[in-house]
Amino acid sequence: MSQERRFVFTVRQLTRYVRTLLGRDRTLQDLWVRGEIADLTRHASGHIYFTLTDEFSQVRCVLFREEANALTFTPESGREVVARGTLTVYEPRGQYQLVVREMEPAGVGDLYLAFERLKRKLAEEGLFDEDRKRPLPAFPRKIALLTSPVGAAVQDLLTTIRRRWPAADLVLIPTPVSGPGAADGIVRSVRMLTGIEGLEVAILARGGGSMEELSGFNAEEVARAIAAAPVPVVTGIGHESDFTIADFVADHRAPTPTGAAVAAAPDRGEILRFVLGLRRRMAQRVRRGVVRCRRELALLRARPVLSRPRLLLAERRQRADEIMGAIGRSLVGRGRDLHQRLLRASERLKALSPEAVLARGYSITRLPDGSVVRTVRQLTVGGAAEVVFSEGSAEVGIRKLRTADTTG
Repeated sequence: MSQERRFVFTVRQLTRYVRTLLGRDRTLQDLWVRGEIADLTRHASGHIYFTLTDEFSQVRCVLFREEANALTFTPESGREVVARGTLTVYEPRGQYQLVVREMEPAGVGDLYLAFERLKRKLAEEGLFDEDRKRPLPAFPRKIALLTSPVGAAVQDLLTTIRRRWPAADLVLIPTPVSGPGAADGIVRSVRMLTGIEGLEVAILARGGGSMEELSGFNAEEVARAIAAAPVPVVTGIGHESDFTIADFVADHRAPTPTGAAVAAAPDRGEILRFVLGLRRRMAQRVRRGVVRCRRELALLRARPVLSRPRLLLAERRQRADEIMGAIGRSLVGRGRDLHQRLLRASERLKALSPEAVLARGYSITRLPDGSVVRTVRQLTVGGAAEVVFSEGSAEVGIRKLRTADTTG
């Protein structure tokens, strides 16, 4: 036998290799399996071990405590179920097994698969997008109730809304909420909203139930009718853990019918308390404003201009008299000074005037044309001139002229 090179797995290596191959297959990471429960064992840890079988084969399964506690039914041997989980290998035993995350009775499992398919389809179309959802009116005047006219849900809605917001008009639209014709009935009721004048919001509600009972709210036509509704739609379907397609499309989802009524109708008591609180705060601000104004008024009244206006006016008048007196005295003194200066200037003018010069023995000689003789060269021998004295004048004839440097 040839000694060719070969790789030899250990059992552990082989088991891990197979486990790795299974982990690479996306289909095996999230799959649904239908089968009948057999060999079910509840461990003290809370984990459940069982086998899913059909007439041809079987697969071992484990449901850990956290997922087991979330089940809405009790798994038993002999019961047909649909389980969702991941296929892997349990190394110590070298066997493949399904690690179950969710499990439903077989009929419900079919409904759940259909639910998930429709949910993905509508989500891809954008019917669940938050930006297309409308805000609820703050103070609705008319609310439509789409629910069964009998049962606890309608009573919860009526009681809650009348207690919280009695000002709203309520319009009850009888709507089938379970049974084969529920989806068509819900669609008809939603379309009736268009003909209600003044309607501002609608509530679609029913009490709790199984997935089969809530199937009408998971219909595609119901989802599209809610998306096309003329007013915002609030859903209150089942219990808090129940989610339907209608909830994802609605403008607001409440966990219960009572929660839907609370979301759609404001609390009158809360609003009244808010208004009273606002009123108290406004009154406090007004009182503080009055106190501040009174304080400022008292300060203004304490000022002399307001507290003693006559005295202040008398002081101002007296001060005006003093100023006027000072101005008068200043003007008199200034006038006297100007008068003295005028007298001195007048005396200087008189001293410099021609009459004063003539009075001192001087005379002025004028030619016949009136011009003053300033130099002897202006005169001619045989000519005439007028000599002006301080007390008169004389007509003279020129017989001889003398200059400062010659005689003649």
